[in-house]
Amino acid sequence: ASRLRLAGLCFLLQILTIILFAVFVRYSPESSSGRRVAACPRCLQTHPSASALPGFQHVHLQALLGFGLLVVFLGRYGPGSGAISILVVAFAIQWAVLIQGFLYFFLNGKIHVGAQSMVSADFCTAAVLISTGALLGRVNPVQTLLLTLLGVTLFSINEYILLSLMGISDSGGCLTIHTFGAYFGLIVSRILHQPHTDKRKEQQDTGHQPDVFAVLGTIYLWIFWPSFASATTVHNNAEPWAVLNTYFSLAASTLAAFVLSPVLYEESTLRMVQIQDATLAGAAVMGMAGEMLVTPFGALIAGFLAGLIPPLGFRFLTPVLRSRLKIQDTCGVHNVHGLPGILGALLGTLLTALATADAYGGRLELVFPLVAQGSRTATDQALCQLCALPVTLLLASLGGCLTG
Repeated sequence: ASRLRLAGLCFLLQILTIILFAVFVRYSPESSSGRRVAACPRCLQTHPSASALPGFQHVHLQALLGFGLLVVFLGRYGPGSGAISILVVAFAIQWAVLIQGFLYFFLNGKIHVGAQSMVSADFCTAAVLISTGALLGRVNPVQTLLLTLLGVTLFSINEYILLSLMGISDSGGCLTIHTFGAYFGLIVSRILHQPHTDKRKEQQDTGHQPDVFAVLGTIYLWIFWPSFASATTVHNNAEPWAVLNTYFSLAASTLAAFVLSPVLYEESTLRMVQIQDATLAGAAVMGMAGEMLVTPFGALIAGFLAGLIPPLGFRFLTPVLRSRLKIQDTCGVHNVHGLPGILGALLGTLLTALATADAYGGRLELVFPLVAQGSRTATDQALCQLCALPVTLLLASLGGCLTG
């Protein structure tokens, strides 16, 4: 019966998307006419002369390989988790193209898709994969598809409110991807809490070779995350701040894991999964501030602080979430994505308040267009950036309750 439900749901969802694609989706004419039809703030930041295809390829590899390998660590659910990740990616991209298309790429009754709209869809997919990490091993494929259906929709609404209505800068998805994805999944996990599962040891069984997958996943994170963080940032002759800041943050967060983990745990050898968590945290903290003037030493400081969060969180905070708040967080997304995302949002707010035309030069119009146009002061923009955090938490909480 469960196999038939999954087959039936996949069939219905695929037929639905095929019909909607046939009616609404067309390839973007901008490549032939030079005319830009996209209204997505992520896409408008990209320089018109730059090709979006390499960025799309890197982001897609990151979603499939980086996030896909990170969930294949439970002994009982490992192979199935990898398959479910591919299922989530396959459906989320299709559904995100439609939902985001109606919000951003809708012109003359049609949705115009191109490489940039696919990058935006992959960003949405990454948020859903983060959410499923909190529920790994406790939801079946049918429930995961329903989670993806609602998660993509809620992600797109949150992104539209933050980027289009509030006009914030969040090119790397600090709030829209990491924070929203983490807390959306955590609230769903709380609603689905089952007391008897706390006693099931097989959920904590990490299999015989968990570090092999952690090694591969971490390598892919190091290779592709700088491209992921900079896929929708400024592409011109200027220095790639988002790439450099992300690399500096990754390096410092990795060292933070080596500093703190041996102190908190009795193991003589640092496990690869701890380096993986620190790497993710270092990437998450640069999601908003990556394209801003963090400066190299600032990126190192932010990455180091973010790298301290996972070992401290797993040691002290996760037991409290499990025992007091009844939140079962299988992959620890709260420590790896949620808290670093909040830290990154606060860092981005601070840097926004300090933004000046002298420091940014021609970048100011691309990073903070409303400030460059005179519609807002830097202080007003920073206040909007700060207000985006509770808005994201609210939408993630309400959406998580509904989905759960």
